[in-house]
Amino acid sequence: MAYPAVRVKIVGMYVFLETERLVLHPFTGTEAEADDLFALENDPDVMRFINGGRSVSRETIRRQILPRLLHDYPCFGTRGYWAAEEKSTGMFLGWFEFRPLDDYSPAVVELGYRLAGTAWGKGFATEGSHALIHKGFTDLGVDRVTANTMAVNTRSCRVLEKVGLSFVRNFTGDWPEAIEGSEHGDVEYHLTRADWEQRR
Repeated sequence: MAYPAVRVKIVGMYVFLETERLVLHPFTGTEAEADDLFALENDPDVMRFINGGRSVSRETIRRQILPRLLHDYPCFGTRGYWAAEEKSTGMFLGWFEFRPLDDYSPAVVELGYRLAGTAWGKGFATEGSHALIHKGFTDLGVDRVTANTMAVNTRSCRVLEKVGLSFVRNFTGDWPEAIEGSEHGDVEYHLTRADWEQRR
């Protein structure tokens, strides 16, 4: 089932997307967001396939992670990463990525997400990804959606397949430090606008 994107305004906050259960909005760089990100980035289960579950300092959050999440993409006229909240509670669940690979062209975007363990197994990753793909192909001028993950990250591979992406290839990623499972390499998935339109 697709979750169409709806653009709405909430007092004090611009909402990029709203689905049945999620609100996606731009990060603003507040201390509260830094606290949420610190908790997310220091959950070893969440970070298992990112950095092997190693801890991340608050300084890294402020100097590296938040600036990346706050980056504006001229071709979109907005960001490429959005904070995800549960609509019914306002609880921070993590973030979604729908980022152009070229700042000045929306043709190819990378899909990704990082959700807290409490949000796992509830369909949030699938729901948010469906909505972003729909918006990309109908409103943002996207021609192809791509996504990468570790080959051993079977849960993420299943989500990508559920939202319509197809396996492209195995490859060896550029890992600064080897982590458990990295010896099996990475996988790339993608979905073109033509394939998406055919399946609708």
